[in-house]
Order: sequence, then C-alpha cells, then structure tokens
Amino acid sequence: MSILIALVIFSALILFHEWGHFLAARRCGVTVTEFSLGMGPRLFSFRKGETLYSLKLLPLGGSCMMLGELDDEEGEGNFQSKSVWQRALIIAMGPLFNFLMAQILAMILVGMAGYDPPRVLSVTEDMPAARAGIEEGDLITSVNGRRVYLYSEISDFVFFHQDAMAQKEIPVTWTHEGEKRSALIRAEKSEDGRYIFGIRGSSSLREKTGLPGTVFYGGVQVRYWIHLVFESLGMLFKGQASVGDLSGPVGIVSTISDTYEETRTDGIFYVIINMINIAVLLSANLGVVNLLPIPALDGGRLLLLLAEAVRGKKMDPDKEAYIHFAGFALLMILMVIVMVNDVRRLL
Repeated sequence: MSILIALVIFSALILFHEWGHFLAARRCGVTVTEFSLGMGPRLFSFRKGETLYSLKLLPLGGSCMMLGELDDEEGEGNFQSKSVWQRALIIAMGPLFNFLMAQILAMILVGMAGYDPPRVLSVTEDMPAARAGIEEGDLITSVNGRRVYLYSEISDFVFFHQDAMAQKEIPVTWTHEGEKRSALIRAEKSEDGRYIFGIRGSSSLREKTGLPGTVFYGGVQVRYWIHLVFESLGMLFKGQASVGDLSGPVGIVSTISDTYEETRTDGIFYVIINMINIAVLLSANLGVVNLLPIPALDGGRLLLLLAEAVRGKKMDPDKEAYIHFAGFALLMILMVIVMVNDVRRLL
C-alpha cells in the first residue's frame, strides 16, 4: 500500500509540473509533440491533435516535449521561434506549478487539521527565555529578525543555527496578553549539548482557522517548507551535511512507508493528513530544486535564457545541447549515489 501511495504522490507531482510547461507552451503557440508520465519504454499511448500522450515504464519522471526544443529551426509552433520571454515563461511554469500544487495541498491540510501556532507551552526555570521574561502562553512572533507563524519555524531555527546561537545574542519578539515585548537572548547549552532558549511548544498542537486564515496559513506552510529546503542546501554547501545525507526516491518511499505504518492504526484521517504533509514538502522541494541554476534543470535553462536576453543573441543549439547533456549526466551520477546511500540505510 505504501509503495502505491508513493507512486500516486510522485505521479501527481510530476504531472502537475509538466502540465505547467504544457499549458504555457500551448498558450504561447508552441506545438507539444509528446506529454508523458514516466521514463523508458512506452506502456500505453494515444494521440490527440498534435500531441502524443504516453505512460512509460519507470514512474520516476515525465516530460513535455516541444517542437524544436533543442534545435534552431524556424516555423510556426517551434519553441526556438518564440521570444526569449515566452520561452522563459514556458520553462518557469513547471516549478511555479509545483509551488501552486504545494499551496493547494497546504490549504487542504490547514483546513483539515489547522496550523501549529508558535505558542509557548512551558518555560524552563533559570534558562535564557525565563530570564528574558517569556512566560507560558506567550506567542513568539519573530526570531533573529524573521517573522514566525508556526512553532515548527522556531524548532528549525534552533536546529539549523546552533553556531549562531552559541556565538551571539538572538533578537526574539513575542506577545504577552496582547502586549508586544522583545529581548536579546543568548542561548545556553543543554545537557544533550544543544544550545537552547529554554522554551517548549509543540508542532502537533493545532489551531483551526476560517477561510482567509486557511489561505494565509497554507501560504505560510509552503513558505516554511521552501525555507527548510534552502536551509538544508545551505548545510550541504557549508559542509555541515554531505551527499550521503541526501535521500532520493528510495529514501522517500521508505519515509512514506514508515509514516503510513506509524499512523494507520490511528485511522484514515491521520494517514491522509501525513501523506498530504509529505506531498506539500515534496512539491515545494521539487519547485526549488528545479529552479537551481544547474544545466538540464529548469533553472539552468532559465539562466541560459537570461544570458541570451542580456547578450541579445541566442546560444548555438549544439553548445546548449552539450551543456544540458553534461548536466544531465552529472545528475544521473548523483542520483545513483543517492540511491545507493538510500539502499544502504535500509539494509
């Protein structure tokens, strides 16, 4: 069951991403030659108008193939014949649709289960937060100059910024019985070696809200996951994490399986909530990763289009194809390494 759920989630994310490319291409008058889910040999296909719709063997990818995408042919319906801004729109709509999907799912999540407010449930005596005047029931509103709306944001700040918490005072703002308060708080090391403020909240403590709040906190959830992706990438570039810590499709299926097994005894409602939460994370992650300026990804293609706009001249199609092929090859190597790491963790 967990594998089936994982395939449904992956397929929905990929289809929505490629649908963004597809709709933008059609809007700009570009002929879509094939719209497919999966990679490898075709299992099923049918043609409607100019487009071949395909289901392929390996459900780990998809494509929206456009006429003249990697050549310099001219003519009606050719991708390369469109303006640089039209081509950029077509490329950008894939990741943007991932963010849109994340927003829709996040609103469903908030509507069903509410959101986790950054409310203080308890304060440890003789710790920095208590000495600063933070009390039980207070609502944290910003940490280190960043507005927070969820308790998860506070937890992640503590996790990702241990060095900053050890080295400097952190500006914290909160409300106490409607009164705004603020202080500079220097964290202290706990018994387990982590630097903490000495407050406790809970990301499982949820509050329901009306329709405007559902839309707003849906956006907050998406912002949270996007920020988390950038924090994780930052750890990778700073050497605080390694390629061995990355997870690919195998690791994600394992996570979905573990989450399903842990929550299915609680009832279908909790299974659905957790699967939607994972889908929001994956959709936001896919949107961010695809916008990275790496050849073969949408971000790499957008970077080349930006260079074309600045230069006022197209790059040679053969050179562009080589650049994207090299990027694709490196991504495939990385995918293999990540998959091997995932399998090792499961053994």
